[in-house]
Amino acid sequence: MLSEHEIRRRFAEVTDRISAAARRSSRDPGAICLVLASKTQPPDAILAAYRAGARHFGENYVQEAMAKRTRLHELADLRWHLIGHLQSNKARAAASMFDLIHSLDSTRLAHALHKVHPRPPARVLLEINLGAEASKHGIPPGDAERLIAEVRDQVEVAGLMAIPPPAPSAERCRPYFSRLREMRDTLAARSGLHLGELSMGMTDDFEVAIEEGATIVRVGRAVFGERPA
Repeated sequence: MLSEHEIRRRFAEVTDRISAAARRSSRDPGAICLVLASKTQPPDAILAAYRAGARHFGENYVQEAMAKRTRLHELADLRWHLIGHLQSNKARAAASMFDLIHSLDSTRLAHALHKVHPRPPARVLLEINLGAEASKHGIPPGDAERLIAEVRDQVEVAGLMAIPPPAPSAERCRPYFSRLREMRDTLAARSGLHLGELSMGMTDDFEVAIEEGATIVRVGRAVFGERPA
């Protein structure tokens, strides 16, 4: 774990970069949510980031998040995001634990979330597999409109999430971010839903994602350093 001083310094640097990227695209920096990807990081690292000003944290696994949330229960304004794949059999725990689930990819999962948490409905993003990568979860872009129609009465669809294929530079990810934004706008118009959120951009490319309309960026390494083994 990095020192609290170093985490604070890195967090300030990332927030400055977010503000600069927002200004370049004539956007309000306050409209962009920084989610710190805290997978494998100890609770003390989360606490250090919280003291630096972070409030949103993203976890990949339900059980790991549950342990951290229990440890940090006194931080009442902490917000938890599930940014990893969610299995239907973990829906009960996830629905009550996370403020936003970034990885809805099936009607089965939506039904499971609704069954255990009908009111208020779980707030979710559709995970889109833009690069048609077999190694990643998510639905093909062409299935998004159908999935929205099938789950809109089960969960609150707040927007879209995607992770572009690996690229040698952030600029090479720009077409994927642009495509997700265009998808979001088209789906919102067709469905009549307010799909306000675009979760896209991580440590290596979050500035380009912001320039293309990201409302949520998921940053881990830039603040916490390399993940522990």
